[in-house]
Amino acid sequence: MRKNVKAPKTREKTNEPPDGVSGRTGTPSSDGAGPGSGTGAGRTDEASAAPAAAPAAGKSADAVSAESDKAEASGSMGLSDHLRELRNRLLICLAALLLCMGAGLLFADRVVRVLLGVGEAYGYKFVYLSPQEMLLQYVSVSFVCAVCVTLPVTLYEIWAFLRPGLRRNERVFYILTMLSGLVCAALGILFAAKALIPFMLRFLMSLNRESGASASVSVQNYVSFLLTIFVIFAVIFELPVVTVLLTQLGIIKVEWLKRARKIMIVVIFFVAAVITPPDIVSQVMVAVPLLGLYELSVLVCTLAARLRKPREDTE
Repeated sequence: MRKNVKAPKTREKTNEPPDGVSGRTGTPSSDGAGPGSGTGAGRTDEASAAPAAAPAAGKSADAVSAESDKAEASGSMGLSDHLRELRNRLLICLAALLLCMGAGLLFADRVVRVLLGVGEAYGYKFVYLSPQEMLLQYVSVSFVCAVCVTLPVTLYEIWAFLRPGLRRNERVFYILTMLSGLVCAALGILFAAKALIPFMLRFLMSLNRESGASASVSVQNYVSFLLTIFVIFAVIFELPVVTVLLTQLGIIKVEWLKRARKIMIVVIFFVAAVITPPDIVSQVMVAVPLLGLYELSVLVCTLAARLRKPREDTE
């Protein structure tokens, strides 16, 4: 038992390797270090190399992050990145719409009173047929006003989403198209409010007086009628913008617009007859501006085509 206890002590003093290791280790080095010290040096080198490898790994991670940021800035984003960006921009548009709608509820009663005042000036009397009818009209009016107010925000978010993939001339074309669309929609609403709606209300009231019936109109029907007219003419006055856009995309050609002029005259008068009271004066009042918009569309598309030809020849 004593020999078994003393044997490790002797090995510690003589620094001899344990049994089974001497066959694998080589001869001591010239500086007097044994094989065990060589193994320790190898471990020391590995330990010192590990901290050196950690900064290298951290540096490579930073390089990868920088490359990903550079790829995102250059527009080479993945599908998931595009979907994430689209979701964020849709959420911004929805939040702006809800915020403006909530603020519009504070002024909806004033807007409804203004609309009712237009009809009252021509002898209309308005009633509501259900307890919640006025509240529903306030909500509908605030929603329409919120859409109009947040339209620039929506157009900007669309622009910001498409901008990385557009060239310079395409960006300029998009900006001009959006601005022209806003102006044309405003002109359509203005035309409906100042020219068409007063004439229609006056004409319809004259028909009611001839019949001998008193005009007690539901608030819901009256407000819905006015909002529908506003939306229809805001869309109709977008005809030049839509035509130029389709021409630039190559879907339609200017020659087709010129050849279809006679057909479009018939179509425009048919549309005017559908959306106006059954008299020739109101039809002409609607058809003449639509014909002017069509001719303006043909003129703008012709100019755009002439400007595009020299550019294509130089390319």
